[in-house]
Amino acid sequence: MDFKTEFKPVTVQPQEIEDLSFSIITEELGEHPFTEEQYPVVQRVIHASADFDLGRSLVFHPRAVQAGIEAIRSGKLVVADVQMVQVGISKQRIEKYGGEVKVYISDRDVMEEAKRLNTTRAIVSIRKAIKEAEGGIFAIGNAPTALLELIRLVKEGVAKPGLIIGMPVGFVSAAESKEELAKLDVPFITNLGRKGGSPVTVAALNAISLLADRAE
Repeated sequence: MDFKTEFKPVTVQPQEIEDLSFSIITEELGEHPFTEEQYPVVQRVIHASADFDLGRSLVFHPRAVQAGIEAIRSGKLVVADVQMVQVGISKQRIEKYGGEVKVYISDRDVMEEAKRLNTTRAIVSIRKAIKEAEGGIFAIGNAPTALLELIRLVKEGVAKPGLIIGMPVGFVSAAESKEELAKLDVPFITNLGRKGGSPVTVAALNAISLLADRAE
């Protein structure tokens, strides 16, 4: 007896897939502590990672979402720690309001300075970025050292970001850097623990840019 069945692909539009995914997320997440303005960010982070524990671990400064919306609609610079974050960001919504997405980690002067100081390019790139991105959004999904340096500069009053989305992934300093971020009195979005990464950092920022675009 032949038990083989012919696979028949079903054509579904991307928006239908997204809508169905969001419905599943809402049903499976159940009750949660997030506000109405925070929930779209949580939803997109879970959608990007398929990780409900990561979504539940998100922590928001009370003004985080509104600060992000204001920064985007004011045309502030968006700084990514690595190219992977930069590539994933929906730039059209950022550029619509006069903003730009920049990453400094591969700039020649950053590489030369990091070599001279015997430190990481991530640290030097943050030092360069803060000179151009006052009031901007910093999206850090890969480099805990970049987040720790930004936190240090904020504490010293040198850096004045509009919003920090800090969700680096890893076993060395990732969890610790996010714990430090959660203590700052500046708008931030982060998560607890080792999980994180570029895709979920991008998802959080894209959720904010969608909210900014819908605020018209």
